[in-house]
Amino acid sequence: MTTVSDQPSQHKSQHGFAPLAIARIKGAQRANQIAIYLIYAAIFAFVVFGTIASIKAFHDNQLLYQLFYNLPYALVALTIPITIYDALVVYRYRLNQPSMIAMSIGVSTLILVGGLIFADTAWLGLSCWLGVAFLFKVSFKRFFNFLVVADVSEVDEETEITEA
Repeated sequence: MTTVSDQPSQHKSQHGFAPLAIARIKGAQRANQIAIYLIYAAIFAFVVFGTIASIKAFHDNQLLYQLFYNLPYALVALTIPITIYDALVVYRYRLNQPSMIAMSIGVSTLILVGGLIFADTAWLGLSCWLGVAFLFKVSFKRFFNFLVVADVSEVDEETEITEA
């Protein structure tokens, strides 16, 4: 009969986080990186198509105007479901304060919905969602930096114990 200590530790937790939790957090980090790429693409589309649309020869081109006006909105709007998923992961594993998550998601949603209902515009609300994606980027980076630093300090403690 094998005891608990005799079993191989295949599922060793890392500083209180199960391997499945770390995998889920890494997946959310990759999803957040996709959202940030979409944000960069929206900024790029806004600058490029806005510049081309401002050239006198293209003033009457409706396609360029629609690309300049709608494509950045669409690209940023695609990041909203990704950001909400990231918020749920960040909240679940307490990678950021719950009040910060609620405030960033709540204010962004409130401004987006309020802008759409009362001002018939979405630009301010969508610009709030840009900041939320970058907030979560910092949270993920800080978490994985913590794991690296904790691993280094654990190795240092083991080295001191074996040397003594």
